[in-house]
Amino acid sequence: MGALVIYESMFGNTRHVAEAVAAGLGEHVHVDVVEVSHAATTIQPDLDLLVVGGPTHVHGMTTARTRSSAAERAAGQLVSTGIGLREWLEQLEHVAGPIPAAAFDTRIDGPKVLTGSAAGSFSKHLRRLGFEIVSDPQSFVISTKAPQGDALVDGELEEAREWGRALGARLPVRA
Repeated sequence: MGALVIYESMFGNTRHVAEAVAAGLGEHVHVDVVEVSHAATTIQPDLDLLVVGGPTHVHGMTTARTRSSAAERAAGQLVSTGIGLREWLEQLEHVAGPIPAAAFDTRIDGPKVLTGSAAGSFSKHLRRLGFEIVSDPQSFVISTKAPQGDALVDGELEEAREWGRALGARLPVRA
C-alpha cells in the first residue's frame, strides 16, 4: 500500500519536515502526507509504514491549551487548526497486526532534557496501539533566535529527507 505521514504543525515547520520525510520515503514507496485533522482513525492493515510527527510544546505533545497559546503568538494563520496528534492517537483504533511505525517532532534548539521531545510520547502511544516501532524517535530543531526566529535550523530538512530515505530502504520489497 505504501507509507502514510501524518503531521500536526502550528507555524509550518513540522509540515515542512513531514514533506521532507515523505520525499525521502518516496524514493522507495508511494507516500501520502496528511494533516492530522484530516487523518482517518483506522489504519489499513496493508500499510507498509506509518510516520507521525508534531511540534513539542511544554516538553511533550501539544494540548488544546498549548495550541491556543501558539495561535495567540502566530504571525499568520496556523497550519493545524483542528485536533492535535494527542487527540488523534487517543481516537486511533488498535491495529490487528504489527504495522511498522516511526515518530518525529520539532523542538526548540537546546538539550532535550531542557526542551523536551514529543516524539517519544508519539512512539509510546503507537506501540500501545499495536504498531511496531522501527526507528528511534527523531527530533528536528527549530531556532528561536534572530534572524531565523521560529524557523528550522539550517540542514534540518536535509536530515529529515535522509531519515525518510533510510526508513524507506528498510521496508520489505513487495511483489
